[in-house]
Amino acid sequence: MSRQLSYPALTPYLIVDGAAKAIAFYQKAFGAEERYRLTDPANGRVGHAEITIRGTLLMLSDEYSALNKGPGTLGGTPVKFCIMTDQVNADFRRAVEAGAEVVSELKDQFYGFREGRLRDPFGHEWTFSQEIEKVSPEEMQRRWTKMATRD
Repeated sequence: MSRQLSYPALTPYLIVDGAAKAIAFYQKAFGAEERYRLTDPANGRVGHAEITIRGTLLMLSDEYSALNKGPGTLGGTPVKFCIMTDQVNADFRRAVEAGAEVVSELKDQFYGFREGRLRDPFGHEWTFSQEIEKVSPEEMQRRWTKMATRD
């Protein structure tokens, strides 16, 4: 009997050079769970895969030059992902130990979050965030304005 899969209204789709390795990395670094993958019988590349990270669906596939390109081929990525957590120090460290590169260290931010940014081995960037203070949008603006206008 086949199982029914459900899909949210919006799902990010990553293109990577080495999707099978990326899935293994995301499992180790982020605790991802694989739903399934379709493997190209001609070359073994992943044509489509689905994983969940903390219950959020993420689709991915290998690069296929005629169809899509990943950050390595494009020279970087304009998209960043945010993982909300209640144990940011431990989760950030786990991802680094799994092979992620630190882009910015964990730091308490003016908008009430402790966060840091990582780059995975496939060129995608991930921000790890934990709310440490409830800050209203008005207070965020006040703090940002003060920070931006320092001499």
